Amino acid sequence: MNQNVHIGSTHAPPGDAPSLKKIAFASVIGTTVEWYDLFVFGTASALVFNKVFFPSFDPLAGTLLAFGTFASAYLARIVGAVLFGHFGDRLGRKSMLLISLIIMGIATFAIGLLPNYEAIGIWAPISLLTLRLIQGLALGGEWGGAVLMAVEHAPPNRRGLFGSWVQIGVPAGTLLANFAFLTANATLSTEALISWGWRLPFLVSIVLVGVGLYVRLNTAETPKFQKVKSAQAQAKVPFAELMRAQWKRVLLGGIATMSTGTSFNLIVAFGLTYGTQSLGFSRNEMLSIALISCAACLVLLPAFGLLSDRIGRRPVIIGGIIAEAVVAFPLFWLMDTRQYAFALVGYLLMMTAFAANYGPIATFLAELFGTKVRYSGLSISYMLSGVLGSAATPIVTTALLHATGKGSSVAWFMIGSAALSTLALLLLVETLKGDLDHAAG
Repeated sequence: MNQNVHIGSTHAPPGDAPSLKKIAFASVIGTTVEWYDLFVFGTASALVFNKVFFPSFDPLAGTLLAFGTFASAYLARIVGAVLFGHFGDRLGRKSMLLISLIIMGIATFAIGLLPNYEAIGIWAPISLLTLRLIQGLALGGEWGGAVLMAVEHAPPNRRGLFGSWVQIGVPAGTLLANFAFLTANATLSTEALISWGWRLPFLVSIVLVGVGLYVRLNTAETPKFQKVKSAQAQAKVPFAELMRAQWKRVLLGGIATMSTGTSFNLIVAFGLTYGTQSLGFSRNEMLSIALISCAACLVLLPAFGLLSDRIGRRPVIIGGIIAEAVVAFPLFWLMDTRQYAFALVGYLLMMTAFAANYGPIATFLAELFGTKVRYSGLSISYMLSGVLGSAATPIVTTALLHATGKGSSVAWFMIGSAALSTLALLLLVETLKGDLDHAAG
């Protein structure tokens, strides 16, 4: 596969430092809001949705249906990636970020207002699924645009660091989502939480959306896209051009990223369910373990992003993937002790491996594609990884646990995902020295 890139030497002038900080902050706050909206749904799926929207099913079936609704958004993300990628490559990155944030905010707020199954019957889960699909559509356009706002503004020798700031939105959003449910769970009875308390984390998201919109309205379009737009060189149909010439790169990029979704959802989705329903941990204990792990990840992600600027993207990413596979069984062995401290250690080990994998991956994917199709290529690759890894994880892991009765059986799923991602990465080239103006594409 020919993926020739040229060495670039253009650095942002010192006077641009304040604007670069603004861009980094805008990327973090925006993706934090989007991922908070997404993961507050995932946390609710693990803790209450099987009772609120699927009460006529047995607990296992209800949980699987709740996770199935959770997974449905991953298919919508692909559609969102194509749609927002088209207009992001045609019209610009900034406008698509604003639109996606508004759509996500409205959908999440509306979930907090939904009547339950007892009130409107089958229309309750149908409405939940519809809003979940809208969430997925919005996120399909959000993440890629946020990455490009950071990476296309960044100096060449700091693209890994700037790209990793966007990734902070995942643990930050998850941390906020878990904190919201931890607070609700600590202050409300189980009956109140299931009756109305679960709605609060969804409703307060509207405040975060307002903050995100304010910050993003005050950021500039990326210079890389401005250059293409000034030359009137945009691709007429970015998706068609991308798939005609670079479909292998899109596919390999998605597979290479797959294990990030598997490992993270193993912690934030399956881990909560397994810990509370099978091991006897309280909801507060499992939520606090996830919260502490996400807090550690906030520091680890930029550290690994910076490391990728020094030694390359692939060595750091592959190191993280191998660590995920190595830690898979110890994670469950530690959880199965039913001791809080050991479970926390297992979570921290897996989160560290995840951070090494996830920190540089956004920049790596962005550097694979040329400016004219970069929004589409980056977004579709990443959202494809969600379908392959994240979407399947809660369903497969819950089914494996039910079939075997052992949480450790889930480790094989993690190891298989890691093996596929490693193979895909080995088929792609290192992108560290690439010039984004001349990236293949």
